[in-house]
Amino acid sequence: MSVAEAIEPGGLDEAAAALRRVAANIRTAVVVRDEVVEAVLIALAAEGHVLVEDLPGVGKTTLARALARSLSVTFARVQGTADLLPADLVGTNVYNQREARFEFRPGPIFANIVLVDEINRASPKTQSGLLECMQERHVTVDLHTHPLSLPFLVLATQNPIEFEGTYPLPEAQVDRFMVRVSLGYPSTASEVAMLTDHETGDPVDTLQPVATADEVLAAQDAARRVHASDPLRSYIVSLLTRTREDRRVELGASPRAGLLLLRAAKARALLHGRAHALPDDVQALAGPILAHRILLGPEAVGETAEGVIADAVSATPAL
Repeated sequence: MSVAEAIEPGGLDEAAAALRRVAANIRTAVVVRDEVVEAVLIALAAEGHVLVEDLPGVGKTTLARALARSLSVTFARVQGTADLLPADLVGTNVYNQREARFEFRPGPIFANIVLVDEINRASPKTQSGLLECMQERHVTVDLHTHPLSLPFLVLATQNPIEFEGTYPLPEAQVDRFMVRVSLGYPSTASEVAMLTDHETGDPVDTLQPVATADEVLAAQDAARRVHASDPLRSYIVSLLTRTREDRRVELGASPRAGLLLLRAAKARALLHGRAHALPDDVQALAGPILAHRILLGPEAVGETAEGVIADAVSATPAL
């Protein structure tokens, strides 16, 4: 299939323009690095989910709210606590006395964009309740399956330094997140500007939608049809193999990691206005997509997963 057959030029331009409008809108209200905004939009276009891991007060929740307000979609926020039950997240059947039957009352997971704040404070049972939602995009309650709203994005946050009363995410749960990002502290100039912007209120509250749900779905369809060559697929596999052969790594990147990396690379190409993915797209996203999917061995003292992925990228020639 040729590039022209894969995606129409008009559809490419419209989809890319919609994503860029959302990015520009978010930046008017949130002080965040461009690569973080790009990673979130790539996950949205590639039908993935986002894990934001950073210190309190750097704008994790604000970023999710800004994304939701930039789109004409529904938004729900769930606070992770030890007593949060799966039914609080997915919904439950309630008996209707007037009609003498049970009816399903959907939970917050049925929103288009769902923010799960401090997900590692929720119990393992509740965390596992997210698995079917994030992977299959439907919920099964009492043998009945209920499809989720589309588009659907879970944006979860966790604090990497405060572990009292938390339940670390198991590998199977972490693997459901396409990208993991960290916001970091803003520059001095940006932080001064932020203090000025927040003197009279929260700028996020003034945001207006700049894209519709249909435009997001069209962007997702366009991202799926972005061309990826056989050499690019081979390059991704070589990169995965490099992580598995690294002596510092106990568990390398899985085949599913490669599938997500390819999808994300195609979405990045779309965001940059291209109908074909390049090795540059893979290299730019290798860290956010692969680093949380590898497990370092006990002898990797002083090493980080991000550093290992960076070494793999530099040592793997693009075909």
